[in-house]
Amino acid sequence: MWKKYGFVDAFNPLTGWASKYVLGIDLGISMLMAENARSQFVWNTFMRNSVVRRGVERAGFKAD
Repeated sequence: MWKKYGFVDAFNPLTGWASKYVLGIDLGISMLMAENARSQFVWNTFMRNSVVRRGVERAGFKAD
């Protein structure tokens, strides 16, 4: 569902159809937020970076 300029606007996995239009920059972040709310995948991937973890700790945030 990724084309030259980003994710397509719509698709049907049952038929293999995909829109020729791609999502705008403001919609791409919405997809990331939806997936993060669903599975925390984005956050967990982000937090695997040691520089990010160190920055979060230095900022005073604590794990649950």
